[in-house]
Amino acid sequence: MVLCALRMIKRKYSGIRYFVVLAYIPGKMKKGREEHIEAHETIYPDGIETVPLRFAISYRNKWMILRSEYVISCIYFSSGNAAQFVNFARNKGKKIINLADLSK
Repeated sequence: MVLCALRMIKRKYSGIRYFVVLAYIPGKMKKGREEHIEAHETIYPDGIETVPLRFAISYRNKWMILRSEYVISCIYFSSGNAAQFVNFARNKGKKIINLADLSK
């Protein structure tokens, strides 16, 4: 959904740049996932090729948080992986926008 929204915004505002930060090298991705992402839209975190597949998403998420100024999430519960990464971002001094808070 996010990728679709970014593509629509890019058509209207050509100066916008975005990238899909992949957790897996395309050959290692599950079938059907890579067809919807264009090569020019993707980047890989430094060092991701050495990370075991079961840790790749966590590695990618931390990599993105460390390079971000803002973290946008949609968390309704304070437990789970998403909440864990928001807490990580908060501890790193990042600005957090929780979309779930806006719907209350």
